[in-house]
Amino acid sequence: MRDIGIDVKAPTGEWDGDENCPFYGSLRLRGQVLEGTIASVGMQSTITLQRDNVRYMQKYERFEKRTSKMSAHLPACIGKVEVGDIVKVMECRPLSKSVAFCVIEVSAGGEA
Repeated sequence: MRDIGIDVKAPTGEWDGDENCPFYGSLRLRGQVLEGTIASVGMQSTITLQRDNVRYMQKYERFEKRTSKMSAHLPACIGKVEVGDIVKVMECRPLSKSVAFCVIEVSAGGEA
């Protein structure tokens, strides 16, 4: 297993030969580290991540809640994940049209 340059728990699953794995393959990680909740796991080795942001609206003196969704690659060595799990993702090179992040750590269930 390679050192990916950030302090995370080691994955517990088996490696399936995927080159787009930061721990066993040749995928390099750089840039942002984000955290969010899994919204969907319907695609092959890809998840949809939902991030909630709260921002202050000065004109109305209230807070507004916004959500954003993004796709992230899920390496096989990370293991099984479910909707609602909190995950940590890190930026990588573009793997497809909409995927430029990779899952590096999973925290079991709960709201972010």
